[in-house]
Amino acid sequence: MPVIKARNIAWCRLRAPDLDKMEQFLVDFGLVTALKTETALYMRGNGARPFIHITEKGDPGFIGFAYEAGTAEDLEKVAQLPGASAIEDMDVPGGGRRVVLREPNGYQIEVVHGMATADEIDCDPKMRRSFDPYARKGPARVRRVAHGVFATPIVEETLAWFHETLGFIKTDELRLKDSNALIGAFYRIDAGDEPVDHHVIFVNRNARAGMHHVSFEVEDVNDVFFGHDHLKTVGDYEHIRGISRHALGSQIFDYWVSPWDQMHEHWSSNERFNASSASHIVPIGPGLAHDSGEKPSERFTKQVTQ
Repeated sequence: MPVIKARNIAWCRLRAPDLDKMEQFLVDFGLVTALKTETALYMRGNGARPFIHITEKGDPGFIGFAYEAGTAEDLEKVAQLPGASAIEDMDVPGGGRRVVLREPNGYQIEVVHGMATADEIDCDPKMRRSFDPYARKGPARVRRVAHGVFATPIVEETLAWFHETLGFIKTDELRLKDSNALIGAFYRIDAGDEPVDHHVIFVNRNARAGMHHVSFEVEDVNDVFFGHDHLKTVGDYEHIRGISRHALGSQIFDYWVSPWDQMHEHWSSNERFNASSASHIVPIGPGLAHDSGEKPSERFTKQVTQ
């Protein structure tokens, strides 16, 4: 039995030397500034979470991901794990409490509970008016953080930790056709009969450990395209992959990197799973050849933010 069954991903935590420059990228990406101090930047989406992205000032890098505990008792359970911090009050938008853990690669995992919600941000109507040339231009409308992806040389150990600690369950496992070697796996939230995303985490084999990317759901599929056009037009931002569709999870996606090479994804999908949905072993060829659309470049497959 897992220690707890986490409810969802709450945020990513990165580092960058220039918070103003990072803020501009994230605004162009579709996030909204929630709080900015001399040492940290908190960005939110249109949903009820007070923030979904943190950048601390410092050398560029990846600090970790945060996940939501279902109850205060769950927070107490993870606080008893070896190496866990004590339960701490959080001085962040929305408040709440947390326990800090370390996953097998050494990155920080925050388990959080008791945060206040924020007022949702009203979006433009989804129905476009006829002959309105200004409708829906500008950044993508980001709704929430959807998942985080780990690169690691210790795939099995990392997956086991997230299953045993946070209760994530397998959706799809990727294995090489010729050797049956494990390349990676998609794990989702176990919320019983409640529908959830195809995955909340993907763990992918790599020579280096770190964040491959962090993903954000947009309001609808049109936002993937509007967001792409906006980022292409307004800034000198590097585009990595897309627009295309992932065969696993049926996600329409688009990948961009921050000024410090931290990869961020826009995605939209209507495919959902629950705890009783089947899991699969997916045979793949070199370069993630199971996927549809354009094949990922070496730049994409070897991406790691440490």
